[in-house]
Amino acid sequence: MGSSYCHPALKQLKEQQARFAPKQERLEQVDRAETLLGEIQPEKQYPYEYLWYRIKGYRPETAPELLLEGSGVRHDLRLFIEDLSGTVGQAVEQAAEPVLTVEAVGLRFNVSTRTITRWRRQGLVARRFVIDGRTKVGFLESSVMRFVESHRDQVDRGTRFRLLTDEERDEIIRRARRMAQVGQGGLVEIARRIARKMGRSTETVRSTLKSYDRGHPDRAIFPPMTGPLDEEAKGQIYRLYRRGVSAEVLATQFNRTRSSVYRAINEMRALRILSVKLEFMAHPSFDDPAAAEAILGPMPLPADGKAPRRTKAPKGLPPYLASLYEVPLLGREQEAHLFRKMNYLKCLANRLRDQIDPGRARTGDLDEIERLQEEALAVKNQIIRSNLRLVVSIAKRHVGPSNNFFELVSDGNMSLIRAVEKFDYARGNKFSTYASWAIMKNFARTIPEENYRRDRFVTGHEEMFEAAADTRIDEHEYESAQRRNQEAVKGMLGRLDERERRIIISRYGINGVGEQTLEQLGRELGITKERVRQIESRAQDKLRRIAIEEKLDLPML
Repeated sequence: MGSSYCHPALKQLKEQQARFAPKQERLEQVDRAETLLGEIQPEKQYPYEYLWYRIKGYRPETAPELLLEGSGVRHDLRLFIEDLSGTVGQAVEQAAEPVLTVEAVGLRFNVSTRTITRWRRQGLVARRFVIDGRTKVGFLESSVMRFVESHRDQVDRGTRFRLLTDEERDEIIRRARRMAQVGQGGLVEIARRIARKMGRSTETVRSTLKSYDRGHPDRAIFPPMTGPLDEEAKGQIYRLYRRGVSAEVLATQFNRTRSSVYRAINEMRALRILSVKLEFMAHPSFDDPAAAEAILGPMPLPADGKAPRRTKAPKGLPPYLASLYEVPLLGREQEAHLFRKMNYLKCLANRLRDQIDPGRARTGDLDEIERLQEEALAVKNQIIRSNLRLVVSIAKRHVGPSNNFFELVSDGNMSLIRAVEKFDYARGNKFSTYASWAIMKNFARTIPEENYRRDRFVTGHEEMFEAAADTRIDEHEYESAQRRNQEAVKGMLGRLDERERRIIISRYGINGVGEQTLEQLGRELGITKERVRQIESRAQDKLRRIAIEEKLDLPML
């Protein structure tokens, strides 16, 4: 039976119960799940809330609105029963009815263990019990009888199955040796081809060949590799597997068993996971199992109880800036909830990481670590998206003639990401305060000092004021006006603030900068065209006052 769940929601339910539900409650849930399994019809769909209710015995306060395919639910319920029963550690003597081992079922129905494995894939419900001090697969007698009644034809075929004759066994070995010599695949592929030609199961042929190789090591068709895989080979196996090469193909290519290939893959995967540094802000509630449901629950509504409204983006903004208005801002309680959830998920992942031995890593543990880290990343991204407007707001205040607005935004976004990782939400402070400080501190390091000095002349440049030609005056008057403007502007631009100076320079093409329209400037600064016009008007008023005070004659004003 496959070990992967079809529906992640049912896998998550199993993991929550395994971590937090008492043993007796888990046993009851296993029984309810097996009862439910007998009622599920493959062609129907079932709400997740209904499955929760049938397994846990009560309806959830909140549950994802999911419709799950019946065939997948049947598969997942069998996994749920086996996995959750394995966390209880129930001794076989404590079971409410007789328990049959795999061997006992084989003897009763005169079938092989491979046939029983096939029955499990077809619906035979297995549980895990402590048998002779070890956790093993077992079957309640009632589970076996239900399967037999509903699969009578399959059981009868299994009991009538004919063993291989000596002639058939010799034919399998002869065919396999010939195919292996001409390189027609590894053990699994060759067994599959022979089984198809001889009307036998692949597992029967594969088992026959492995048995022959064990009994005749000097003439083995698929001799075992004698040395362990080196680090380079493990790395190569892992890289090929991530590119989509199957374990069967890798086993053939490296002349290994599939289990050894999976061990190498898990070892390299574990080393990759452990090589990534994982930091989180600890909190006492993380050690309280009763707090887990609240921490991982849905985000609370704002204090006023109303869903947050999205702010309408001003017209004329570049697409990136306009997209920021699609994400609602967070309230204080919402912000604290997300930070606690993100750090709790990292804490859970870290606890699992501490238990990982790369040489013995299990796929399920690695899957769970990656799931927790991906979930934490999703929460982190939600926090970041809700605060990107803060970066834009701060960047606009630091724009100068030599600074590109979008470069500042990009730099500020990196500061925001680092701030999310370092913010200690338990102190009760609002994140925007901490993030603003971090972003401005970074700007102070990266933006040249002279860009902050607003009350000084701009030095090192020839200031030019290229006004549009006026056909109502002659060329000599135009040139004279230009010279007067040039001299006057040198002494006046330094007395405007950064944004006013930026707009005047761009609107009138000063210092060789190409003239720009109100709309173009609005897109660059992330403000509306009307706001640019207002700032330009305010700057001109300042210039007029300066001109009057200093008795300057500026036709442009």
